[in-house]
Amino acid sequence: MALIVQKYGGTSMGSIDRIKNVAKRIKRWHDHGHQVVVVVSAMSGETNRLIDLARQISTQPDPREYDQMVSTGEQVSISLLAMAIKELGVGARSFTGRQVAIKTDGEHNKARIESIDDKNIRAQLDAGNVVIVAGFQGIDEHGDATTLGRGGSDTTGVAIAASLGADECQIYTDVDGVYTTDPRVTSKAKKLEKITFEEMLEMASLGSKILQIRSVEFAGKYGVPLRVLSSFDEDNDGSFDDDFKDNVGTLITIDEGDNMENAIISGIAFNRDEAKIVVRAVPDHPGIASAILSPIGRANIEIDMIVQNLSINGMTDFSFTVNRTDMEKTMKVLNEQVKDEIGATEVIGNSDVVKVSLVGVGMRSHAGVASLMFQTLAENNINIEMISTSEIKVSVLIQEQYLEKAVKSLHTAFGLDREDGDSKVAG
Repeated sequence: MALIVQKYGGTSMGSIDRIKNVAKRIKRWHDHGHQVVVVVSAMSGETNRLIDLARQISTQPDPREYDQMVSTGEQVSISLLAMAIKELGVGARSFTGRQVAIKTDGEHNKARIESIDDKNIRAQLDAGNVVIVAGFQGIDEHGDATTLGRGGSDTTGVAIAASLGADECQIYTDVDGVYTTDPRVTSKAKKLEKITFEEMLEMASLGSKILQIRSVEFAGKYGVPLRVLSSFDEDNDGSFDDDFKDNVGTLITIDEGDNMENAIISGIAFNRDEAKIVVRAVPDHPGIASAILSPIGRANIEIDMIVQNLSINGMTDFSFTVNRTDMEKTMKVLNEQVKDEIGATEVIGNSDVVKVSLVGVGMRSHAGVASLMFQTLAENNINIEMISTSEIKVSVLIQEQYLEKAVKSLHTAFGLDREDGDSKVAG
């Protein structure tokens, strides 16, 4: 018997029929002797509906009241799912974040989990019941409802799995695992059997939308095995013997394992939400980077890639990227607070760019990844505008019109098209 935490997103809970299907899946796990805790999101579209209602009242809703309202979406989901499970003859009990006592800090709309009182959950499991917990929400020290931000149900699921010492946390979504890249960009993308927390964290931060970044961080910190599965694939439901974990979905694990030694690149991530900012002809002297970026930081704008060109006659161009939605705000800050102060000639913004990244723990022990990447892009006449690297990733900024061409060519060049999944670096 295993203790399993399953999380179902809004799409999986999107209708009464889908909720009934989720209930049937949970019953199969329960019937085979497993203890099951289920974390669910609000039904698809419900959170957006609630947010829209709030915005009709106020363009900047009071944070406490906003959380009080938005957190109701999950309460509907947990009750409906508990009813559906009971209709199948299985005991079930639903809990809100308050009833479980998922304690968070007081940062409304983006709270962080501090502790979980799992007493009620354990008591219901010991009684033979399935436990259903509302995702995305908690309670602060004042007893007020808090929410964890978009995708917060993933974090709830992982946190509960960590608190209970679960054998596995299964994230059910509308895809059947983590792929080498987005299958909508190349049909040759392949599902990964296994990926490390470190790689998944990089892919999530670089544009992969499968898992919320904070949930991966949490799982890695507490060593919670994560598995991504599809709630719509009846054949991808796991087997129920002692070896239930094998060959189902994608396992995200701390163990790199022998089978990962040959996989230099695990995946290709990309992010369309990029904008490039160039501050032209700035004096090249100590402190100039701080003079440009400090006002950006004070405006609560996150900066990603940074490049400072070679100095010519004591002047240089300073470039960096921000989220595309922050481009206009960034240029306003620079034009009003920085440009004249430092003597720059102009500020240029370009939102027609994307970031493409190679990710793989195999980079640690294999040279030549960056050179093959640059060579492949050059052969396809794709210009690189910016570059950033870390121990297990190489990212480039290119024009958005070349995204599909870049991903397909890199996917082939690094052997991710191969049936054996053995990525190679040429030479």
